[in-house]
Amino acid sequence: MDWSQIESPSLDDFEAMAREAYAGLPQEFRALAGDIGFRVADFPDQEVVTEMALESEFDILGLFHGPGLAARESGYAVTDLTMIFLYRRPILDYWAEHGEKLGDIVRHVLIHEIGHHFGLSDDAMHAIEDRAD
Repeated sequence: MDWSQIESPSLDDFEAMAREAYAGLPQEFRALAGDIGFRVADFPDQEVVTEMALESEFDILGLFHGPGLAARESGYAVTDLTMIFLYRRPILDYWAEHGEKLGDIVRHVLIHEIGHHFGLSDDAMHAIEDRAD
């Protein structure tokens, strides 16, 4: 393979990867998040960096934003769109350091952002990853 001709995945490439990875997750897991949007940025914005007390904008790979399960199950109309933010440059940095497949990292970030938001244990999230493989 001629690596000199390979380009880094774009923001749009990442969004397509995220949609494909999300579609491959078990239906009952996807149901936790409901309708979901994906937003890819090179880095988190300064508000996220400050709010989460990050030392560097490379310290976060993704972020879940949306109503919690209790709000959704309360019967009240939920107006906040559920979003998963993926941060391209930190993910690419992680990919370069760990030698995993890029698609696997994106799927891992999706599972963990949704899972942590809804209080799933690490063991439960690992089981979901295993089922998605």
